[in-house]
This record gives sequence, C-alpha cells and structure tokens, in this order.
Amino acid sequence: MPAAPAAPARPKLVLTALILGALVCNINLAAANIALPDIGDAFGAGQTALNLVAVGCSLGLAMSVLYLGAVADRYGRKQLLVLGLGLTVIISFFAAFAASIEMLVVARIFTGIAAGMAYPVTLSLITALWGPGKQRTLAIALWSAVSATSTVIGSVLAGILLLWFWWGAAFLLAVPFAIAGFILVWLYVPSHVAESNDRVDHLGGVISVFMIGSIVLGLSTVFVPTTRTFGVILLISAVVLIALFAWRQLTAKSPLYDLKVARRRMFWAPATGGLVVFGSLMGAMFVGQQFQQNILGYSTLEASLSIVPAGIGLLLVAPHSAKLVLTRGSRFTMMLGYVFVLVGFIMALFWNETTPFWYVSLGYMVIGIGAGFAMTPASRAITESTPVRRVGMASATADLQRDLGGSVMQGVLGAILAAGFAHAFGKLISESSEASSISDQVTAALQASYASALHVADQYPQYKDQIIQAAQQSLETGAIAAYAVGAVAIAIGAAVVWIFLPKKSKELELVASYEKVDADKA
Repeated sequence: MPAAPAAPARPKLVLTALILGALVCNINLAAANIALPDIGDAFGAGQTALNLVAVGCSLGLAMSVLYLGAVADRYGRKQLLVLGLGLTVIISFFAAFAASIEMLVVARIFTGIAAGMAYPVTLSLITALWGPGKQRTLAIALWSAVSATSTVIGSVLAGILLLWFWWGAAFLLAVPFAIAGFILVWLYVPSHVAESNDRVDHLGGVISVFMIGSIVLGLSTVFVPTTRTFGVILLISAVVLIALFAWRQLTAKSPLYDLKVARRRMFWAPATGGLVVFGSLMGAMFVGQQFQQNILGYSTLEASLSIVPAGIGLLLVAPHSAKLVLTRGSRFTMMLGYVFVLVGFIMALFWNETTPFWYVSLGYMVIGIGAGFAMTPASRAITESTPVRRVGMASATADLQRDLGGSVMQGVLGAILAAGFAHAFGKLISESSEASSISDQVTAALQASYASALHVADQYPQYKDQIIQAAQQSLETGAIAAYAVGAVAIAIGAAVVWIFLPKKSKELELVASYEKVDADKA
C-alpha cells in the first residue's frame, strides 16, 4: 500500500473542513451542560434524568464509534462524514423542540449516533491524508485542541443564547457549523483514500453498541439508590458482553477491533490515559455548571464565561504539546498534563458559596492546560501504533477517549452528585423538627434534584428559605464528593501512564517495530 502523501491538495481547506466536523460533534457534547438547570426547571426532572440528558450525546457517540469507524474504513470515510453532518442538522431540531424529558434523552442519544458517523472519520482522514512527520503531528495537535476547545465554545454560545431564548436554543447551536462543514467536506475532502477492503464484522459491531451502552448507563445509575438494582444488572450485562466481544474479535476473520493491535503498549496505555484526562475535563464542566448556577448564582452567561479560560489554556499549550511530544516523548508530555488536571480538581474541592469568580476560572484554566498537554500525545501514539488500513480503529479509539471518557466521567460524577445530594438532603430532613409531617412523596421530590427541590419550595412558601438553603448545602456536598472521586480517577490514570508508557527512546523503538510488522503483513 502506498504511503500517505505529506499533505493533501488544498491542505488548509481540507483541515478546516475536518475540524468543522469535529467542532460540530463537540459543541453538541457540551451544549446540554449549560442548559441543565433550565431543562430541570422546564420538565421538573430529577437529577438522574438530567444526568442522562447530559450524557446522552456522548453515550450515542461512544456506543456507535467502533462500529461506524469500521464501516467508514470499508465503505467510505467522506461519505459517512457527510451523512453524519446532514443527520445532525435534522436531529438537532428534534432535541430543541422535545415535548418531554424522555424525548429529549432519546434525541440526545441519536445526536450522538450522528456524531459517531462524523467524528471518528475526521481523525481517520487526517491520518490517511497527511504522511507521518511534523505536518501530521501539527494537524493532530490542532484537531485535538479545537475538539476540546469546542466544548468551551459550545458552553459560551449556549450561555449567551439562554439569556434571551428557551433551553432548546442550546441544541440548535451546531446547525450552522454542520451546514458549513457539510459543504466544505463535499467540495474539498478527497474520497476513498487508503481505505480497507476487509469485510465489516457487523455482529461484533452490534455487540460493541450494547456493550458500551451497558457500561455507560450502568455507571450512570448504579450509585443512585433508586436506580441501583438497574445499574447492577447493566454492569453484569456489560461484563458478559465484554467477554462475548473479545471472543468474537479473536475468532472473526475480519475483526472489527483488532486485539493484536489494541494490546500494543503504545496503543492501550495512551488510550487509557487519554480517556481519563478528557473524561475529567467533561466531568468537571458537567458538575461545575450546576454548582455555579445553583450555588454561586451565576447566570448562564457568567457560568459559560467562567470556563473560557479552559479553552484558552488548551489553545495556548497545543503547539507546545506537539513540540514536547517530538522532543521529550509521549510519556513526559502526558504526565505533565496529568499534573495540571489533578491540581485543577484539587482546587475544585475548595469551592463553596463564597468562592470568587477568578478562582473558579483559574481552576478551569489549569484543567484545560492539563488536557491540552495530554491529549495530543495520546491521539498521536494511538494512530502511529496502528496500520493505515486500520486507521478507523485508531480514530475510533481516540474518539472513545473523549466520548467514552466523557460519558463515563459525566455518568459517574453525575451519579455521585445525585447520590450525595439525596443523602445530604435526606439527613437534613431526618434531623428537622418537621420530619414527621413531611410525606414520602415530598421527601422523594426534595431528594430528586436541586430543580425538583425548588419546585417543592414554591409549593410551600412558608418553608421556602429553609428548603433552598438545604438544597444548596446538599448540592455543595454532592459536588465535593464528585470532585473527590474525579481526583482519585486522575491519580489512577497518572499511575497507568507513568508505569506503562515508555521513555522516548523506547517509544521510538516500539513504533518502528510496529511499522515493520505491519509492512510485512501488507
């Protein structure tokens, strides 16, 4: 198979088109977070339902990305990218005008599936169209930075819109970007470059959809008392499906996910490390947006502006991250990122109702800098450890770092937030002198979510101040618990990177050995 050229024709237009595709997907991932308080108020939704709205897009993307990445490799990356961008426009309107919280959750999941058609293809095409070397590394660095920064862009634009429009406007943000991306991809991105002739493992693809869905939904519900049994069932199912998926990939003639490639040290270690880092960024924004609007009293615009420094940090360090990868290697660069992310989460542990705006923004900036340092080496190591004909697998894995990492961390931290809120509020109710007069129905409503507690406060104006104070205290307790769990996850991810990623000299040897093995098989 011929090597990829140094760069495609009209490289700036091609890269702009591909980055627009990634931008669309990530704006949709972030748009819900800033609107969650308004959505909760509009539907009277519980915290678990709000968690599913927030995680729905990343869930749909994570569920479909492995399968659709293989489909794109076989049948056409550009074609699937165009289809995904087109469907995004249509489904965005279903989400914006959803008549119930359940309809909104379903629309969010399908938004993610549309993104699953588009997002993995953007990195696949960068890898296929740019040859190994500095230009590809810089293209991946820019793709990584914009992909992550677009979550900030989505939050800011949503915050501005929600000052004047209803919550549904947040889900229409991606539409103009999707239309522009559709046109540019159609006109300038080459078709059928270094694609595979292997058959698609459709059975493995279907198993992967249910496997990842069970993992994410299980982790999103198992920590909440009212949904714990359902969560346990889902996680048990996930274990069975993981074993079934592994068996299928080991026995299939054309596996969807080549486990021989996946077990390469320069593949799975950075994939794990990147999953934790990006998941931590998404989880921090998810919990933080609710904390800032409900506890600190920020408007949607103020809440969105507070995370702008995270995007600034990402963009500032992206070129330096690319240089560090080339000079110091993936391990050093990722560990530097982990240090910043951990410091940011530790700062968040000290947030309270009197925390100033500058301290909140500084915490986000530190997390953003860390994500900026860690994401480029993770994506680059994965793509360079994979043969070009299977680059869809590498791209899908790089996307899973963001999608699965984001959905898992949002799900886990959201569940911890919900459980912490319910437990703290339940304790306050039991200690109240009015405990005997509070019905089970009112108690359940008070513990469901912050928005639900405010609805109860409106029904009982004589207790409004006490209910609001208790709700704020409970949400603060839940948020601290969520950030503490996040800090532990970051520490574990850092240990994986430190122990299993090699130093630069050994990294170069391993990548060269992978290339030799792949060339011999070609």
